[in-house]
Amino acid sequence: MRSVPDPHPPLLSPTLRPTLRFLFAHPAHLIALGFGSGLSPVAPGTAGTLWAWLAWLVLAQWLTPWELGLLIAVSLPVGWWACTVTADHMRVLDPGNIVWDEVVAFWIVLWLLLPAGFWMQLAAFGLFRLFDALKPGPVGWADNLFHGFGWKGGFGILFDDLVAALCALLAIAAWKAWW
Repeated sequence: MRSVPDPHPPLLSPTLRPTLRFLFAHPAHLIALGFGSGLSPVAPGTAGTLWAWLAWLVLAQWLTPWELGLLIAVSLPVGWWACTVTADHMRVLDPGNIVWDEVVAFWIVLWLLLPAGFWMQLAAFGLFRLFDALKPGPVGWADNLFHGFGWKGGFGILFDDLVAALCALLAIAAWKAWW
């Protein structure tokens, strides 16, 4: 009797920690790993979000809010592609070193809060990281949605961070409405 190949074979020998060589091996890696911020040995998601904040502060000096929105709109499909390619090359469904999901999601938060001062941005950073790291309620649901199917891919990698961004924005809106 001939065996049927498993349609979902186990991922063999995953890349556990990407290196500088891996970062520069493909343009998708550079984007997905947040231009190197995802190489942080400690809390790469936080490092990626900090990089996103710094990049935002620099970009906001030269770009209008409309242009920033256009950058985000382009960053979503490019990030989807980059995260898909990089996760595939790492042979891991949702590698923690991929931080483009944090970058683009936090950019959305900052863009929707324009014009926000330092303290509002800091509060947004803290809330976004809280929702992204702890994955309460809808964020956990969004994260588990794709794991339940046994696949993640670029959209699945991005999705839970977009939900975390929405939760952070809703918390800020509730706080503003309350006070």
